Amino acid sequence: MPLVRWEPFREIDNLQREMNRLFEKALVPANGETAAAFVPAAEMHETSDAVHLKLEIPGMDSKDLDVQVTADAVAISGDRKSENRTEEKGVMRTEFRYGNFRRVIPLPARIENTNVQAEYKDGILNLTLPKAEEEKNKVVKVQLD
Repeated sequence: MPLVRWEPFREIDNLQREMNRLFEKALVPANGETAAAFVPAAEMHETSDAVHLKLEIPGMDSKDLDVQVTADAVAISGDRKSENRTEEKGVMRTEFRYGNFRRVIPLPARIENTNVQAEYKDGILNLTLPKAEEEKNKVVKVQLD
């Protein structure tokens, strides 16, 4: 039986290539669209009179966002449209995510959903959700400027 020299760095390279291939298969289906859904990052801060919610939604217009508020949750949805670009030479690769997204965020306190204040600027959506004394089950569509 012949002896084979073991090269640990080659083994690490092979392992890295296999891991990259595994993740590419999981994230990029056969049609080329990214399978991982876009979920906007959020920060929440509660004060004695309101809940402040901040979401990162870059690259979208306010008219493409739909914000709905109930007494105990906020639902944000939208559609990020892809740009139609063609490359004459070579291959174009994109890591941008396009398509529909939806995120429902439960609130730590009941809020007065008819007095929500919203501001969307530079890809950041800021919502000020005043706390309510009584529970309200009415869904209100929030208009963004």
